[in-house]
Amino acid sequence: MTRLLPLFIALPLGCAFLVNLFKNKKAADLLANLCTFILLILSLATIYTVKAHGIVVYKVGNWIPPIGISMVVDGLTVLLLVTVNLISFLSSLYSIGYMEKYTAKPKFYSLFLLMLTGMNGLIVTGDLFNMFVFLELAGVASYALVAFGTEAEELEASFKYMILSSLAASFVLLGVAMLYSYTSSLNMADIALTLAQKSASPNVTVLFIAVLFLMGFGLKAAIVPFHPWLPDAHPAAPAPISAMLSGVLIKALGIYAMLRVFFCVFGASPLFLETLCILGILSMIVGVLLAVGQWDVKRLLAYHSISQIGYVLLGIGLGTPLGILGGLFHLFNHSMFKSLLFFNSGSLDYAAGTRNLKEMGGLKDAMPVTEKTCLVASLSISGIPPFNGFWSKLFIIVACVQAKHPGYALWAIIGSLLTLSSFMKVMRYAFYGMPKKAYASLKEVPSSMQAAMIILAIICLLGGVLLFPLFRSALLQPAVDVLINGKNYAPIVFSKLK
Repeated sequence: MTRLLPLFIALPLGCAFLVNLFKNKKAADLLANLCTFILLILSLATIYTVKAHGIVVYKVGNWIPPIGISMVVDGLTVLLLVTVNLISFLSSLYSIGYMEKYTAKPKFYSLFLLMLTGMNGLIVTGDLFNMFVFLELAGVASYALVAFGTEAEELEASFKYMILSSLAASFVLLGVAMLYSYTSSLNMADIALTLAQKSASPNVTVLFIAVLFLMGFGLKAAIVPFHPWLPDAHPAAPAPISAMLSGVLIKALGIYAMLRVFFCVFGASPLFLETLCILGILSMIVGVLLAVGQWDVKRLLAYHSISQIGYVLLGIGLGTPLGILGGLFHLFNHSMFKSLLFFNSGSLDYAAGTRNLKEMGGLKDAMPVTEKTCLVASLSISGIPPFNGFWSKLFIIVACVQAKHPGYALWAIIGSLLTLSSFMKVMRYAFYGMPKKAYASLKEVPSSMQAAMIILAIICLLGGVLLFPLFRSALLQPAVDVLINGKNYAPIVFSKLK
């Protein structure tokens, strides 16, 4: 498996160029979906590899770090690889039917695979500067994908996203440069060892660098108050890209990068954990309050992305084993049900030609698959048992009480109730009520789009009670152990190099 690690970068990067050679849309569909399927299989294979052999380190060009570049796979890496490549495969499957209404389908797949290359590269790299490079690769591809329809709304949203994301990248690059000046290294494990040796005396420089990373990754993750780009970018993008942006991009470029740097390099201080909790509560409540009044279904979902990221931050910010477990489980669950909801919104737009809930109504009989899968996703994001979203929220709320923060638990419950009210409106106005004459001849979306929605709905339905034991042993607990034992990251990495 160690020798296969470069494929997470080389395979989508190579296919991104090859797909442009095909003028036939069917050939482009086949190559893109084959690529994402192979990456999904490879990511599932890393589960066994890490369970059997522990952390895996690949030396690029056989140069030993910290001089050379390394790729590192541990429990946290595996969780993100599986999440990213699962949603990527389902998004490419959904795109077969959805992107037929666009021209230049091969160019779409090319940008899609470049974005996937950036996310996979950021997740597996053990080098801080390479993390920045892959972050920018994924970011640049996502700017173009947001503007793919080239309408005025999409171009404006893409420009706003590009400006704020470039600001985030500038913060990260400045932090990397200052950290290199301070430690004379770019390898994350080596930097962690150097900072541990200098930790006897508090350093203002290190604190300033940490703030730069927090602002940079916070912008990428769309945490309040760094969120203004997200409500415009997500609705403007094609539905499979909205699913990618909300489902995995903000988690890979924002949440994962932040957790990797702060837990494994700097060490998670009580101040950082408290900051995460405060930002989590703020994102949770502000996001859901802004969502409640929305009538554009994709804009409503975009604000809920901000709110649900708040739950992830709150759980991890508690710093307890149960809190971190709940936060990481909700990160995975959010990728599933939010991607499904964006697929549902894309199907509504594809069939009815509108995103305005007031213009819909009575679509239940005409679009039974979309209606049933949207109901599953709505109940899941609202935290209704037995769906997967209920269990991750329950873990976070119980962890708040155990950590003697009942106020945090109360805010989490309030946020969940407001979420439920918001999605009751979606179901009422989109699917129930009297059918409108304009939609009398409306039909369900193509089978590839239905298949992607059904697979995600099954995961949301079974991902709680039935599949949680499997999720916990295979994906969640190894990732929790990485964050809890963040200080051991550097010694373990260097022990694998010997």
